[in-house]
Amino acid sequence: MSTGKTYDPFAGYKLVSEMWEKQLNGLLYKLTDNKEFVQTANIGLDVYSRYLERFRKNQELIAALMNIPTKKDIANAAKLTIQAEEKIDNLEEKIWSLQEGLNLANKGNLEMFQEMVRIVKQLQTEFQTIAQEVSETKKMKADLQELRQGLVDMKIIQVNLQELRKEINGLKSIKAESQKEPAATSKTVIEKEKPKQKKEQGKKQNKELVLTRADPFNNK
Repeated sequence: MSTGKTYDPFAGYKLVSEMWEKQLNGLLYKLTDNKEFVQTANIGLDVYSRYLERFRKNQELIAALMNIPTKKDIANAAKLTIQAEEKIDNLEEKIWSLQEGLNLANKGNLEMFQEMVRIVKQLQTEFQTIAQEVSETKKMKADLQELRQGLVDMKIIQVNLQELRKEINGLKSIKAESQKEPAATSKTVIEKEKPKQKKEQGKKQNKELVLTRADPFNNK
């Protein structure tokens, strides 16, 4: 009877390949594990590197003649592009900082201008109030001058009234004496009183002149 196992052809192939791999690795190890192989490998690498260097120079020369960019040119261009991008980023940062500084300066100038406008308006209102106060003081001064003039006039009138009272009292006394004395004597008394009245009138006029001269607010 069959055991139920299927035949796998890849298993045998795998075993054979592993055996060959081990044998080849051993052979390569034996071949490379000596000084002669290392020396020849170094010589071959030197020759190959020289060949590559010459091939690179020839390629650059041909590319320069044909105006074709080489790998080195592309690398330099990429490097320059990266440097340019970095410089552009730095310039953008400087521009942003400069713009922020200008915005702050403009804001400060605007605030200063607004403050100046407010101060000018305040000074204008204060000047208007001062002008009103000056006009009011001038008006009050004129009123005071008028009051002083009125007081001076009242004093003059009071003096005149006192003089009139004195004259009236003198006339009353003269009338009483005239009623007691005869008519002849009354005439002589009246004649004597006339020069007195003239002197009193002259004194009265002199007093008025003195008062008008002594009054500094008299505009008459």
